[in-house]
Amino acid sequence: MKVVKFGGSSLASGEQFEKVARIVTGDPERRVVVVSAPGKRFEDDIKTTDLLITLANTIIAGDAYTEAFEDVLERFTAIVTYLGLDEAVLSDIRTKLTERIETYKHDEDRLMDALKSSGENENAKVMAAYLTKLGTKASYVSPDEAGMLVTDEPGNARILPEAYDHLYRLREREEVLVIPGFFGYSKENNIVTFPRGGSDITGSIVAAGLQASLYENFTDVDSVYSVNPNLVENPHEMKEITYREMRELAYSGFGVFHDEALLPVVEKKVPVCIKNTNHPEAPGTMIVDNRVPDKMPVLGIASDKGFLSINLTKYLMNRQVGFGRRLLEILETEGISFEHTPSGIDNMSVILREHQVQNGKEERILSRIRQELDVVDVSIERNLALVMVVGEGMARTVGVASKATAALGDAGVNIKMINQGSSETSMMFGVDDRDANLAVKSLYHAFFPND
Repeated sequence: MKVVKFGGSSLASGEQFEKVARIVTGDPERRVVVVSAPGKRFEDDIKTTDLLITLANTIIAGDAYTEAFEDVLERFTAIVTYLGLDEAVLSDIRTKLTERIETYKHDEDRLMDALKSSGENENAKVMAAYLTKLGTKASYVSPDEAGMLVTDEPGNARILPEAYDHLYRLREREEVLVIPGFFGYSKENNIVTFPRGGSDITGSIVAAGLQASLYENFTDVDSVYSVNPNLVENPHEMKEITYREMRELAYSGFGVFHDEALLPVVEKKVPVCIKNTNHPEAPGTMIVDNRVPDKMPVLGIASDKGFLSINLTKYLMNRQVGFGRRLLEILETEGISFEHTPSGIDNMSVILREHQVQNGKEERILSRIRQELDVVDVSIERNLALVMVVGEGMARTVGVASKATAALGDAGVNIKMINQGSSETSMMFGVDDRDANLAVKSLYHAFFPND
């Protein structure tokens, strides 16, 4: 049994639906399909999820929302009309959207989750209807019916362990099952969405729950590249990559795969293949538990922006038992997670996502650090980008760090921070966000000179 997930670009139009249907029906092992909401049809188009967020915000603001509602419906109308599906499909979409608005219009968080998830939910119904029209026995399966039980935190769902047992029972079904991505149901029967990009998470959870032989994630590229193809011409294509390497690259800015989506398939050791909906015959990139070592120490390079660093100085910090714990407890009470904590004997830095310190949190954190930790100095450095060099071969190769720092130095990129985990699978550099692209390109050409 294969689980196949199709992203928004793969389902953006009726023409794309036809391609997806050919892929699904072309392999009898593709028994479960997970779908995203319709994505962009062209460069300046608006994703359906963004239209739904606009609709939700309009309702929350108390403004007339007819136009925003019709903008959403138009996307589905174009697809349903092109595919020649029954008018009842469109009527059902209109009814379900209206029902969700009426049910949740007085609860902002629940309304947002209910509407955001509607793109995937209604698209799954359209796909099931289209496969049925083509003569394939297919059924829409709601996350509730599938047993996709999640925590009850709006916009930040986490799968509950018992969900996997519920999902495994779907193996008993004989038809092709179409499941909407991006959301699940809490035990309180609330609709709760995963973080943005959560259809990848759904696909991974379903593949793990069904203990699939393969999880195919269809997108709009032939394979995963070693660097952002918008930065480098003819970038190196990765044919095989480990879960650990992919996790590091996804975390640091690779848009092909959501960084949280690997965890379920890693636990069940389900192999993943990234493939192209527009070129399905291409072999794609396999993500596996282990791969045969090659001569390349570095497999990929990526960067992500939107970080800041809280920098502390306190003399003899290294001798003060519990200092780090007390610092992290301050962040914990504010509901803030940290990314990295590089340190010296008298100083320590904590790297955070900038969006986490809004609404007065920054002032409270700095005040508590000064008062409770008695530091000599504390400051915040903004506009930080993290550049990640990833490859399991680095642990077996001498001189990777010197080559990387030399490349950045030759390019005139100032290194603000260096951090490397004990596994030596990745090496992280903190740089000014304006230098992020230059840093990535210089590192790529250092480690992939033949490209």
